[in-house]
Amino acid sequence: MAWDLSVDLIQATVQLEQPLGDGSRTVGTGFLIENPTPDGRPRTILVTAAHVFDKMPSASAKIGYRIQSADGVWRYDPHTLKIRDGDHPLWVKHPTRDVAAIEVEAPPEFAKAAIPLAWLAQDDTFNKYSLGPGDEMMALGFPRGLSANPAGFPILRSGRVASYPLAPASVFPTFLMDFSVFPGNSGGPVFMAQGARRRPGSTESQEVQFVAGMLTQQVELSGERLEIGIVTHAKYIRETVAMLDKLAGPPLIQASPAKPVVPSTQAATQAAAAVSVTAIAVSR
Repeated sequence: MAWDLSVDLIQATVQLEQPLGDGSRTVGTGFLIENPTPDGRPRTILVTAAHVFDKMPSASAKIGYRIQSADGVWRYDPHTLKIRDGDHPLWVKHPTRDVAAIEVEAPPEFAKAAIPLAWLAQDDTFNKYSLGPGDEMMALGFPRGLSANPAGFPILRSGRVASYPLAPASVFPTFLMDFSVFPGNSGGPVFMAQGARRRPGSTESQEVQFVAGMLTQQVELSGERLEIGIVTHAKYIRETVAMLDKLAGPPLIQASPAKPVVPSTQAATQAAAAVSVTAIAVSR
């Protein structure tokens, strides 16, 4: 049976939310990565866009786990996730990109759904598969806090790569994707899952499945949404996760102060998908 990255990422993707005092809530998306500590201790890491946490003023948020019963029925089972100790953030933030990571204690059955860090794209992945403008990628998220069903699974959408060149990530840290971005999408994984793509320079086909990056922003011009998403390369997710290994003492310490992020691909942008949205009747 062929490996299906889409299903694995759906299982690893969660909704993040925090109610606000005015009846609205802040909503974002995150996904779980399996990455043992340097000494081999099992560890589950939640990654999301840094502005998702920045826009949550309270000390705790809700992380939308899902539990499957013995009869196979899924149910939504959100847990409390502590993200601050007073004014002290418990996540790490990439120094230059809109990416955050925090170690979490996921339920055992959900920890198994975390994807290996190795599934994230490397610096040479785009060139290896000769990827470029027009290639289709998929994205998972919770647009305006909506889920695919009462069990709280994310909504899968697709779009095409809309910018060139894509690499190296150190020069082009973000790329554009042609699809609509809504509040709640930020922090969701963007990935490629093709079972049969022609191998460069050959008539043979190859399986292409990897996480390309994370949706972090939308493009706006003069207040108009252009239905273009900005994706931060997986390289910066890897670097943010690595920051957890460099911490001394407790695994979660204060991150550096958040700074505005202006993607090199488009100056006229607005941090999009973790904003305060009016309360929505989301089927649960």
